[in-house]
Amino acid sequence: MADSLYFYDLETSGINPRESRVMQFAGQRTDLDLNPIGEPHNILITLSEDVLPDPDAILITGITPQQTQAEGTTEYDFLQTFAREIATPGTIFVGYNTVRFDDEFMRCLHWRNFHDPYQWQWKDDRSRWDLLDVVRMTRALRPEGIKWPVDSEGRPTNRLELLSAANKLEHSHAHDALSDVRATIALAQLLRGKQSKLFDYLLKVRDKQSVRSIATAGKPFVYSSGKYSSQFEKTTVVEFMSENSRKDGALVYDLRWDPTPFATMSADELVNAWAWQKPEDRKPDEPRLPIKTLKYNRCPAVAPLAVLDQESQQRLKIDMAVIEANRKKLAAITDWPDKVLLALDIMDGQRQQHFDGLEKHVDGQIYDGFLDEGDNKLIEKLRNAQPDELADFVSRLHDKRLKELLPLYKARNFPRKLNDQEKEEWEQYKSKRLFDGGANSRLQKYFARIQEIAARPSLTQAQRYILEDLTLYGQSLMPADWEN
Repeated sequence: MADSLYFYDLETSGINPRESRVMQFAGQRTDLDLNPIGEPHNILITLSEDVLPDPDAILITGITPQQTQAEGTTEYDFLQTFAREIATPGTIFVGYNTVRFDDEFMRCLHWRNFHDPYQWQWKDDRSRWDLLDVVRMTRALRPEGIKWPVDSEGRPTNRLELLSAANKLEHSHAHDALSDVRATIALAQLLRGKQSKLFDYLLKVRDKQSVRSIATAGKPFVYSSGKYSSQFEKTTVVEFMSENSRKDGALVYDLRWDPTPFATMSADELVNAWAWQKPEDRKPDEPRLPIKTLKYNRCPAVAPLAVLDQESQQRLKIDMAVIEANRKKLAAITDWPDKVLLALDIMDGQRQQHFDGLEKHVDGQIYDGFLDEGDNKLIEKLRNAQPDELADFVSRLHDKRLKELLPLYKARNFPRKLNDQEKEEWEQYKSKRLFDGGANSRLQKYFARIQEIAARPSLTQAQRYILEDLTLYGQSLMPADWEN
């Protein structure tokens, strides 16, 4: 049974969890009443020498590679602390947009260091939650008592730093992980203090079994998601159509829209209608297909239709007569779910072709298949082995990905334990990874991006110092005889 919440946030070297790295981890445990327990964690993680950070990301966080190397710990040591002190039984991991961003980085971090990518969020009564969709639904359905910000163009926005400022919550350093954690806890306390019934309900139904029960109950329900328009506070009324082919999510139809124009479309036409386009690029007579995949395990904000009181209907511009009429029209299209599933399969195939055309580094092959039972048992022993013993595991591992990861794992976490041959192989790997390709090499693109940013007249002096540090970092990785 859950006995605590652990609010956490990351600052990373870029936005791609399969290639970028966690540079700062911060977190604070609270009890289920949101009272802090113990001291927070605030950990810098060393950026290994085979990774170049995204200069744009570093300008936002202000954390340079040199700082992580001077003050940080290895990924191996961090995960030891994480398993011992943070991922304790009964922990609910929670943050602000963590399900879609931070959790993915944590999974990849576990993967490349021979830890199970998933158990930290489900084993021993552990689970996860995300406050972002809670905020969206609260703003849509129960906004009273909370000040809701808008952006410079007057559109509703749920950015954490703007919510904090509007409600006078402490948030002195946006994009510092520990400051973001404290702001997220303060926001959770505000939400629960002002709208406790909705807050506690969404906490209760965060698990995939509860979400699936609501989605497949045969009744329309309320759903808040970032994919819906801010014009309607990211919230609408949807109807279950079908489960997807993997049975891990539901296809739901937005009942604001008449399904009739889509009913006679072929699967290929549905694909075109489903594809996202900028509003200005889509013709008025070609609306986007109002169907979305609701993933059960992503803690979506869903609630029964009963929560939609009269004030909420007016606020969200929901006409229940229109909703009911569209629901009847949807029910009359008996063959549509099959065509929609076929369209989804076509889009999945297109995405797979795109991914197949990209370079696939072993660090990012986390979703290329589950490990067999033998490898799962072996990696437990591997994690506890001494660095000098790691080479003995190569021939015993079955999965090709693990065999490729092992020398990288040792070089990144135990560089002083490499023998002469391993040092040479590590240098060759880094050279190929960073320098191959001439003008198209990772290092050249890195320097080119720094120069592009440096040309901006609006840069502050502090930002220019960061760019200088990033340049020095890139130069420090170059071999003496490298020709660019």
